Amino acid sequence: MKVLITGVAGFVGANLVKSLIRKHPSVQIVGLDNMNDYYDVSLKEFRLREVEKCVDDFPECEWTFVKGDIADADLIKKVFREFSPEIVVNLAAQAGVRYSITNPDAYVASNIIGFYNILEACRHSYDDGNAGVQHLVYASSSSVYGSNAKVPYSTDDKVDNPVSLYAATKKSNELMAHAYSKLYNIPSTGLRFFTVYGPAGRPDMAYFGFTNKLLSGEKIKIFNYGNCKRDFTYIDDIVEGVIRVMEKAPEKKTGGDGLPIPPYKVYNIGNSNPENLLDFVSILQEELIRAGLLPEDYDFEAHKELVPMQAGDVPVTFAETSDLEKDFGFKPSTSLRDGLRKFARWYREFYV
Repeated sequence: MKVLITGVAGFVGANLVKSLIRKHPSVQIVGLDNMNDYYDVSLKEFRLREVEKCVDDFPECEWTFVKGDIADADLIKKVFREFSPEIVVNLAAQAGVRYSITNPDAYVASNIIGFYNILEACRHSYDDGNAGVQHLVYASSSSVYGSNAKVPYSTDDKVDNPVSLYAATKKSNELMAHAYSKLYNIPSTGLRFFTVYGPAGRPDMAYFGFTNKLLSGEKIKIFNYGNCKRDFTYIDDIVEGVIRVMEKAPEKKTGGDGLPIPPYKVYNIGNSNPENLLDFVSILQEELIRAGLLPEDYDFEAHKELVPMQAGDVPVTFAETSDLEKDFGFKPSTSLRDGLRKFARWYREFYV
């Protein structure tokens, strides 16, 4: 199996590589990442070192890292030409809802132009009778549901009212992939991730920021007066879902018009159990105490501040995952306490 993974130094990307190698020891992987400084680059470097350790344990696998940007069309063409991937997992993207409000250019470059370059490379992988890309898997986001009042969120719901540019770019990715699947018969699957967390996660995520502030004695702001709910999904569950999807591409079929029926799917990957943000933070501080990062007598009440909702946020995310369960026999199952316990232990080892 020859796999190209973009955004490979990212939270999901690096963990995906390690899991793939353990599950398929002879896998060939090219990982691409631009190593930008949206957040601390040392964390990305740490993840890549962890990948290298895994590679050392499985010498039959082939691992190549390419530093570069998916917005660089010539680079993407070169990687596809030299490597001829059978499966492409596009995780590279400018992430973050609030950052998209102040830095929209980054989202257009990476999430629109970059994804277009990936689609074009997949399209031309079939040139000259080549077998080409057998499956394109790409990261979408629960953000596409916007302020959808109906819960749980189903992939059958209309998602035409994004509340951030980030969400708009992710919905655009789904539309672009559908068009390319229809026109060029490219099997593609979009995955709407729901609030991924865990060890070595993204430091711009709320749980990471909460931890930093709690440890430094600062007050934390809990938005929507603590009434936000999030479908927190542990990283191992996300990765297991991605691998199962990778291994089963949508079937190619021909319609009555003689044209391909788009071999195209979209799935939610979430825990299907939204947690109140205030409860989440309470468990987090308990696990930070357990890990020895906070004192036993820590006064949590004195360090929290309930504040209004902020722009671009939504009050609840809640994944309906019956399609994922039906098609792949998989449902995320890691409990919030177990996941936060592992995060707290990692944080202590990495930062303390």
